[in-house]
Amino acid sequence: MTERLEIEITRLRAADDLPLPRRMSEGASGADLHAAVERPVTIEPGAFALIPTGIAIAVPKGHEAQVRSRSGLAAGNGVFVLNSPGTIDADYRGEIGVILANLGAGPFRIERGDRVAQIVVSRVSDVVWVETNELARTERQDGGFGHTGVTHDRE
Repeated sequence: MTERLEIEITRLRAADDLPLPRRMSEGASGADLHAAVERPVTIEPGAFALIPTGIAIAVPKGHEAQVRSRSGLAAGNGVFVLNSPGTIDADYRGEIGVILANLGAGPFRIERGDRVAQIVVSRVSDVVWVETNELARTERQDGGFGHTGVTHDRE
């Protein structure tokens, strides 16, 4: 069963014409964030820009909101959230901004109301770091990036 969580949200800077974040399908994890740009913004290949959303939220204590790339923008245009996922902490009350980077071949234009990212709310653990001289052993141990190879097992 899905947990229902109410989060307070405020529209900023004349964002009344923009939709609030919403999931675009019943099974979607993220809700789309919309660009609250005053005029179109073009991000050149290799560049990035901070895109305002015109909203601020009050994330409940014990949770975080994560700003993530939209797969369609990433796959279709090479545009993604630069610090993905960007974290919105429970004590932050400012405007949500989306740092979009363009790794595509051509310029990418953002207009007011465009869906530029998605937001997912998750629980956060209250971690207590316990220092030790030795960690419990695992099969992997310290095998790093790509240690299992790139091909699937063949019989």
